[in-house]
Amino acid sequence: MLIGVKAQKLNYILKKRGFTMKVTKDMTIGQIIRDNPEAAGILQSFGMGCVFCPSAQSEDLAQAAMVHGMDVNALLEALNK
Repeated sequence: MLIGVKAQKLNYILKKRGFTMKVTKDMTIGQIIRDNPEAAGILQSFGMGCVFCPSAQSEDLAQAAMVHGMDVNALLEALNK
């Protein structure tokens, strides 16, 4: 958990300075949304309705895309715009 807190603080500092962290397919849905709350709307627009469910905290983007029958590369492209 400590690593997650440090990553969140680093992301906050980077955002304040105009930098953004790239979303990768091995990041959990929860992590993606914590780092960028607007990502929830992008994921939902692809049909991923359960972005706030408990499993999203441990399910990575690649797993979620597979379960929902989505193209992970298209998701990554949209999330990293």
